Amino acid sequence: MRRSAINAVLTVPTALSLLFIAPLLTIGPAHGHGKGIYESRSEAEKRAEEIGCSTVHQNNGKWMPCADEQELHRQLRKH
Repeated sequence: MRRSAINAVLTVPTALSLLFIAPLLTIGPAHGHGKGIYESRSEAEKRAEEIGCSTVHQNNGKWMPCADEQELHRQLRKH
């Protein structure tokens, strides 16, 4: 019995930590983030136009503004 109570106490802080961290992990590429990863080509094209790029590219099945990440970061530093 005593061992079960200790295990339960040890898992509560872990559970609470996950409760606070989980929302941060749910912010996905669909929302677009600082690096500019988007679910759709049209979202990436819109952002590309806003930051001065003329094309988009794919990265791991997602879409990003500009020809590549290097160009994207150059353009983001300008804005």
